Amino acid sequence: MFEVIGERINTSRKRVQAAVADRDADYIINDVKQQQQAGAKFIDVNAGARIGHEEADMRWLLDTIQPVCDIPLSLDSPDPAILEMAFAMVKMPPMINSISLENERFNAMMPFLSGKDCRVIALCMDDAGMPGSSDDILGRAKTLVDELNKIGIPTANIYVDPLVQPISTESSKGVMVLDAVRAIKAQFPEVHITGGLSNISYGLPQRHIINRTFVSLMMDAGMDSAIIDPLDKKIMATIKTADMLLGHDQFCMNYLKGVRAGAIES
Repeated sequence: MFEVIGERINTSRKRVQAAVADRDADYIINDVKQQQQAGAKFIDVNAGARIGHEEADMRWLLDTIQPVCDIPLSLDSPDPAILEMAFAMVKMPPMINSISLENERFNAMMPFLSGKDCRVIALCMDDAGMPGSSDDILGRAKTLVDELNKIGIPTANIYVDPLVQPISTESSKGVMVLDAVRAIKAQFPEVHITGGLSNISYGLPQRHIINRTFVSLMMDAGMDSAIIDPLDKKIMATIKTADMLLGHDQFCMNYLKGVRAGAIES
C-alpha cells in the first residue's frame, strides 16, 4: 500500500511557525490528528525555519505530537546533532529526512545513521547538482543504497527520492524520472520510492490536476510513497484509486472505505 508522509508540520509554513513560536499546542495537535485521520503513515516534523531555535522547537514539537500520534515520525533536519537529539526522544523507530551524496551532507549524516533502527530518505543529489538523465538518477540511487547497506541500513528501509524536476523547463523531465523509477525498482525491488511531486508542475497553470495525474503515473512506475499534504482530498482520492487499480488493495476494501467516508467522490 502507498505510504503518505504528511508534510504539514514544518515551520517554513507561516501558520505552523506562528503556532510553534506561541507554543500553541492545540493547533499542532489538531493538525497531526487530521493528518492521521486522512491516511498519513508518517508525520514529517521540521523545526528548522526559526534560526537559532531549532533544537528547542523540535523538542517542543516532539513533546506535543507524540502523546496524540499513533504513527512513526519523520525527523526532518540537515543537522545531525538535532537528529541525534530527536532520535533519542521518539517512541517508535523514525524516518530520517534525509541524506544525499553531497559531500558535506553525506559525511555528516553517515556516522549518525550508522547502526540506527530507522528508515532513511535518500536524495539523488550530489555535488554536481540535480540529475540530468534517468541513468544519472539510477547511478546515484545505487550508490546511496550500497553505502547505506554498508552501515547497516537494510534496503527495505531506504526511501529513494529521484528528485522530480519541472516539466516546464524541459518536456522530457517527466519521462526521465518515470524511467528512473522503473530502473531503480528493477534493480532494487525492496527499495521504496518517495519524494515531493509538486515540482513537476512548477511554472504551469492548473497545477493540481498535473500533480494528481503525475502521481498515478509514478505509482504505475513503482513509486510507493510521497511527501504530500494528506488534507488535500483530491490527491488522496487519486492515490487510493490508483492503489486499487494497481492491485494493491485487496477486494478494493480501502477504496470502498474511502467512498463510504466521503473521501472519494466523482
